[in-house]
Amino acid sequence: MTTRILTGITTTGTPHLGNYAGAIRPAIVASQQPGVDSFYFLADYHALIKCDDPLRIQRSRLEIAATWLAGGLDPAKVTFYRQSDIPEIPELTWLLTCVAAKGLLNRAHAYKASVDKNLETGEDPDAGVTMGLYSYPVLMAADILMFNANKVPVGRDQIQHVEMARDIGQRFNHLFGQGNDFFALPEAVIEESVATLPGLDGRKMSKSYDNTIPLFTSAKDMKDAISRIVTDSRAPGEAKDPDNSHLFTLFQAFSTPAQCAAFRDELLQGLGWGEAKQRLFQLLDGQLAEKREHYHQLISRPADLEDILLAGAAKARKIATPFLEQLREAVGLRSFRSSVQATTEVKKKAAKSARFVSFRDEDGSFRFRLLAADGEQLLLSRSFADGKSAGAVSKQLQQGGEADVRVEGLGFSLWLNGEQVADGPQFDSAEARDSAVESLRVALQPL
Repeated sequence: MTTRILTGITTTGTPHLGNYAGAIRPAIVASQQPGVDSFYFLADYHALIKCDDPLRIQRSRLEIAATWLAGGLDPAKVTFYRQSDIPEIPELTWLLTCVAAKGLLNRAHAYKASVDKNLETGEDPDAGVTMGLYSYPVLMAADILMFNANKVPVGRDQIQHVEMARDIGQRFNHLFGQGNDFFALPEAVIEESVATLPGLDGRKMSKSYDNTIPLFTSAKDMKDAISRIVTDSRAPGEAKDPDNSHLFTLFQAFSTPAQCAAFRDELLQGLGWGEAKQRLFQLLDGQLAEKREHYHQLISRPADLEDILLAGAAKARKIATPFLEQLREAVGLRSFRSSVQATTEVKKKAAKSARFVSFRDEDGSFRFRLLAADGEQLLLSRSFADGKSAGAVSKQLQQGGEADVRVEGLGFSLWLNGEQVADGPQFDSAEARDSAVESLRVALQPL
């Protein structure tokens, strides 16, 4: 069974170690596993919620695309695209908005944090809150549900949004599924050892706090950034507390279990913070130097990145476009031609499954037969004096006239408006007769 995995990253800044360890790296590793269908995207619609600087968004999209590829993502084996290149995403967002409960969105962490901050400062609760911020979880739900992702690698602070996607998808299924589920219900996946990385000041590493370590900055700039990591005042020779050290948490995120255990022992034995920071730099530079070079090569070829992303969008839309048509149909946004086309198809199918054949008998009278799709004769009409009368009866049957099938011995007859108009064959058994009667009724039903 194939598992579909989806993740994205907001394009509002330069990718940092937290983005890489918390989302990009585990996603790339997952994409290389057997039985996995991976979707990765640049969440540039989400970026508009947080950033109103077009140049920053444009630059960030370029940097993040290059980061995924330099990090080892193979676009030939995954679906890699920009959110804004999939027009079905905003349309699905609206369909989901129409079933999402306001109470659910009221509980979103980002919205509640903004309200709480406003209340603390005596502002209106919704001061500075845009509808983009408020309805952010619905857009994220559309990202996930459009491709029916089974698993979504996220940081611990994003678990709630995946749970909201489940709630919204389940609500849509209930309202419009009619016994079938349009949406698979996603699960959040967290790498427990690296849920959220600390920044230089100990808070969550975030562009908002200006405390990040850029992922592919120069070796010199990375070393300078690491030197600014906040540590306690314990001197060299004094035992350190790894469990309460932001520096140790960063080291743990990029080291093997053996390296981590050795580093922990050294801290407990009094390793100085300056030397500890040097160890962290050596660890990171050793892992990222080659990727850094590849990243800068990609940045210098933006047209190539554009081609890769557009190819990924085309691949994604092969799924999104027909799926959205199903959803539009489900909610009632249907073409006026659809019912006419459906009726036409039924008639065409019926015409192929059974047909009336008119003929003139040897005595000069007019008759008709009803033949099944395999050519078996289901009915033979009585004789009519003229073709017009025979045609009128067959036409009435084709238009759904109320015919009465009467069983007589091992045969049957067909009556219309109280008059016998045709007979069926004689059969060897009642079972064969009853089977023929059922075939006749089915044949007459759509005609």
